[in-house]
Amino acid sequence: MTIPDYVDAALFLGMHSTDERLRVACKSFFTARVDDRLIMSMEQIGRCDDTIWRLDRDLQDAYYPFMDTLHTVVDIHRPAYDEADVQRGLSNPLCRRFPTHERLLLGMVMRREGRLTSASPRLVRRRPACLPVHPPEPVTGPEPCFPEPLEQLYQKSLAVRLPREVL
Repeated sequence: MTIPDYVDAALFLGMHSTDERLRVACKSFFTARVDDRLIMSMEQIGRCDDTIWRLDRDLQDAYYPFMDTLHTVVDIHRPAYDEADVQRGLSNPLCRRFPTHERLLLGMVMRREGRLTSASPRLVRRRPACLPVHPPEPVTGPEPCFPEPLEQLYQKSLAVRLPREVL
C-alpha cells in the first residue's frame, strides 16, 4: 500500500521563497512528483490564495498562470476536512503546540495514514518524531525543472518572492 503524500500551503508557497535553498527544495519536491498524486486540503489551497491575493495585481497575474497550470498538470486531490479529521487534530496532545490550521491538517494526515511534506518552520522544527511531517529534501545538484511549458510559467511566477515568515 502506498502512503498518501500530503502537501501544505507552506510547501506550495515555498517554491517562491526568498530563501533560495528552501525555494529549490520545494520546487524539487513538485518536479519529482509531476506524475504522482498529491493531496492538499481545500483549506490549505485557500491559505495559498489568501497569501497571493494580498499582493499587487501585477504579481498575482505573474503567479496564477503557473499555479493554475500546476494544479492541472499534477494530480492534486483536494479533500475537505471531515469530523474525524478535526477531532483527531484538535484532541491529539502532540498537536496542541501548533496553530489551529496546522492541527487540522495534522489530524487529516494522521487519520488517513499519510505523510506530510511541509516547509512550515513550526512543523519541521518543533515536531515530535512520531508526527508524519517531513521537510522537503535539500537539492545538491542543479535546480530541477518542470516540463515545458510549466517551467516557463514558473520562471515568470518568480516575480513573487515570499519571506519564510509568510509560509
